[in-house]
Amino acid sequence: MTTEEHIKYWVELSDEDLKVGETLLKNGHYLYAGFMCHQVIEKILKGCYVKLKNETPPFIHSLLRLAELTGLYDTFSDEQKTFVSMINPLNIEARYPEYKQRITKQLTKERTTHFFEQTKQFQQWIKETILLKK
Repeated sequence: MTTEEHIKYWVELSDEDLKVGETLLKNGHYLYAGFMCHQVIEKILKGCYVKLKNETPPFIHSLLRLAELTGLYDTFSDEQKTFVSMINPLNIEARYPEYKQRITKQLTKERTTHFFEQTKQFQQWIKETILLKK
């Protein structure tokens, strides 16, 4: 797989996760919609990793660590840093029963909708500023 194909692979996965998440959100599955926000950002950051490092991204799920490894974290606005910090735990908390009750109470329709808007904006920013740059 060429570098361009590898980047495209991650971007397409990110786009697909965004669509799945929007369906979950519309149907009131806020916990899993929040999980998909994490997945969208994880995969777009992995696309950045491929572009910036020209190698396969590490098998990790921490958005903060991926952002640091790509060197992008320091370019994030304070709002973007806060957003990434807020959705970072949704990967783990959506998967394990002991966290589900606690996080489900926090992921209201309004909060999850807000996360989705931020996810779309962040994903688009990454595409425009990193992935589409030649």
